[in-house]
Amino acid sequence: MVDIIFEDSSIIVCLKPAGLQSQGGTNDLVAMLDCHFAENEPSAKAFAVHRLDKETAGVMVFAKNSPSAAKLSAQITNGEMKKHYFAVVQGKPDENSGVLKDLLFHDRQKNKTFTVKKSRKGVKEASLEYKTVGHSEGFSLLDILLHTGRTHQIRVQFASRKMPLFGDRKYGGSNGKLALFAYKLEFRHPITNENLCFEAKPDSNESPWNMF
Repeated sequence: MVDIIFEDSSIIVCLKPAGLQSQGGTNDLVAMLDCHFAENEPSAKAFAVHRLDKETAGVMVFAKNSPSAAKLSAQITNGEMKKHYFAVVQGKPDENSGVLKDLLFHDRQKNKTFTVKKSRKGVKEASLEYKTVGHSEGFSLLDILLHTGRTHQIRVQFASRKMPLFGDRKYGGSNGKLALFAYKLEFRHPITNENLCFEAKPDSNESPWNMF
């Protein structure tokens, strides 16, 4: 059952749960959406224009036809689609708000991203801005806006500053579910050009969100 936030003839916005792949799996979100379309709108097909890590929950938009997918993809390429996240990190940033910039290299064989000092083949620039929302029990809740969309970007940029995300054992974090939630998505409708904004909240009864 897909948790649908909005749907029309061109796009579908839904809430991806943690533990489910966006695409590329045998029972991923794209497959679930295609099953939904088969029952309700057989002419539609789910086109993934962006992704969330398997462990990350939050708001996603999918196109329902190739022209809409192309226009949404162009917005992402041009930096027009705004992706906002909540993250719980260990410790607290030196500044309550700021911009983090790094050079990142993603090792496909290890499925792990690393910060590097010099540009070379496969290295990409990464940038995000954050503001601190609260502190509790040695952790901080951050509101993050991505400027770029690199693999594991938020996770590695904060881990490299000794602030791994809660539950992110791949990058030195604690045990538990990964505390990364895509809570807001802003973009233009691919057909009408209307400015759209969709939001959701993590479950405040679950750890570590219940600390804040």
